[in-house]
Amino acid sequence: MVSRQEKANAIRALSMDAVQQANSGHPGAPMGMADIAEVLWADFLKHNPSNPEWHDRDRFVLSNGHGSMLLYALLHLSGYEVSIEDIKNFRQIGSKTPGHPEYGDTPGVETTTGPLGQGFANAVGLALAEKILASRFNRDNFEIVDHYTYAFVGDGCLMEGISHEAAALAGVHKLSKLICIYDDNGISIDGNVEEWFIDNTAQRFEAYGWKVIANIDGHKWEEIHKALKEAKESKLPTLICCKTIIGFGSPKKSGSASAHGSPLGEEEVLRTRASLDWHFSPFEIPDEYMEAWDARRKGQQNETLWKAQFARYSSSFPELAKEYTRVMSGSLPDLWEASMDSLLKEVVRKSESKASRSASNDVISHLASILPELLGGSADLTGSNLTSWEKALPVSDINPGGNYIYYGVREFGMTAIASGLALHGGLIPFSGTFLTFMDYGRNAVRMSALMRIQNILVYTHDSIGQGEDGPTHQPVEQLANLRTTPNLETWRPCDSVETVVAWKAAVERRLGPTALVFSRQSLRAQVRDDSQIEKIKRGAYILRDSPKPVAIVIATGSEVEIAVNAYEELSRDGVAIRVVSMPSAEVFEKEGKAYRDSVLPPSIRCRLAVEAAHPDYWRKWVGLEGNVIGLNYFGASGPGNKVFEHFGFTSAAVISAIKKMI
Repeated sequence: MVSRQEKANAIRALSMDAVQQANSGHPGAPMGMADIAEVLWADFLKHNPSNPEWHDRDRFVLSNGHGSMLLYALLHLSGYEVSIEDIKNFRQIGSKTPGHPEYGDTPGVETTTGPLGQGFANAVGLALAEKILASRFNRDNFEIVDHYTYAFVGDGCLMEGISHEAAALAGVHKLSKLICIYDDNGISIDGNVEEWFIDNTAQRFEAYGWKVIANIDGHKWEEIHKALKEAKESKLPTLICCKTIIGFGSPKKSGSASAHGSPLGEEEVLRTRASLDWHFSPFEIPDEYMEAWDARRKGQQNETLWKAQFARYSSSFPELAKEYTRVMSGSLPDLWEASMDSLLKEVVRKSESKASRSASNDVISHLASILPELLGGSADLTGSNLTSWEKALPVSDINPGGNYIYYGVREFGMTAIASGLALHGGLIPFSGTFLTFMDYGRNAVRMSALMRIQNILVYTHDSIGQGEDGPTHQPVEQLANLRTTPNLETWRPCDSVETVVAWKAAVERRLGPTALVFSRQSLRAQVRDDSQIEKIKRGAYILRDSPKPVAIVIATGSEVEIAVNAYEELSRDGVAIRVVSMPSAEVFEKEGKAYRDSVLPPSIRCRLAVEAAHPDYWRKWVGLEGNVIGLNYFGASGPGNKVFEHFGFTSAAVISAIKKMI
């Protein structure tokens, strides 16, 4: 019979062999965490390798993603579609086993990890989603949402500031089904962490409201098993602190930084094999080991039991079961199109001038009435972002089934937690802050784009029009940053009508995040015909036109009004121009060439872009002969309209620029 030690050594062998063959990677963490992983996956983790998408599976997150071979070895051994050839192709182009775990590339990988601490925050989101959905759908004797989130974290994860933000919020919400296991090996790339990391981690997490199980020997399965069992009985999120030896089994490199981020070396691999009493060839896992690890039969049994329970649930609560199936599939309700069409027509009819953040609030209120899965939030700027609504119910430990989260001043944590909410399924999260504070959450924005998940990012106070708070709160470079992020779509509407279209696009977009960028100041409602309204969804369209225009003005957001004013005056002077509103350049860029050329004819080279943000992005649209009225410097404090005038964002400036160009 294969022992626990031998099962754990299979992880160690695969990890050091794969890293050695790739001549790249991190063998130390997988070798050190192998015993913990064996106990968790053998005795506690509820999953089905034959169906990695089973709704009620436990979620496993490897926050210290550099130890990816631990996860790949676990997936291969337990029966996921990760073959030994995939293991041999570790860190190679196109393989299922990239250097860090990537969501969507590998069956069983719940989130992309690598930037330390973010997996931990994703895990908080996953656990929070479980608690919210359990409150909404579970009924007496029917716990159809009942699973745990387990996260492995390392010293580096807990040094990162995001771990503080996320851990604090997890404590607030008493996420009892969140169990984090701290791989306390005391080593990072630079060496022994005692030189720069002397936090009392146990006291820190206790202060957040967590249960802490300290001083567990991470190489003794009895202690690990007892700690995990105790954690599952806790009414609070739990941190299990496991003392481990990095590179466990390596005679010369264990316990040192040399085992962290580079191959052990061929000679040391041989010595480690002898030390572990592992007498098999590289990548060889005997059949009896594979059988001991295989979780497919148990996983299928667990899923079958759940399906039987769900069938009974469907008989007792047919409407709830139908709704659960809908939200978990990501389908929108049948009334979606008709309801949004009705809203758009009403907004067109009213033709109200208002700040686009206020217009967004109107849309959010409507969305909340037809989308129970919508889950809002803000980083302590609810009243400024206008992300809440009259019937919003705050999510709390007492009322976990609410639909609005007060994140506190935690932009980074908020964005990464929202990614976890989206990854779980069953919810459409959106979160708000000022556009300039996107920088705090920037890497979480990037990670949601890398994973192509639906994370809706609401950014208000979008320009120097923010006004009196001055340059610390006035974004300049952020729009270019968002627009140049792969897989992310940015919308900056010029009025209420474009705001409705932008929100609809964000809710319908399943594969990738959307940034919705709104103004503080009031924006004039623009007049359009039905054809123009229909074309808004294409990202850019002709808002004002002249017979045989000699120049094109491209604008977004609040600057569209300036461009239209200039158009009206130039028209009176007999100068024929076209005004193009481009609320989403990324969406427009995906349109076919024929449509793009109809809006921006190549023959019209006299082009001017107007946006109160960094000008460099717009060079791709105006060409070498074009011009940009933008900001390549920071703003100033003063009333928003005065700041606009001070920096030359006026119709007079547009008129002057056009006349000079033609």
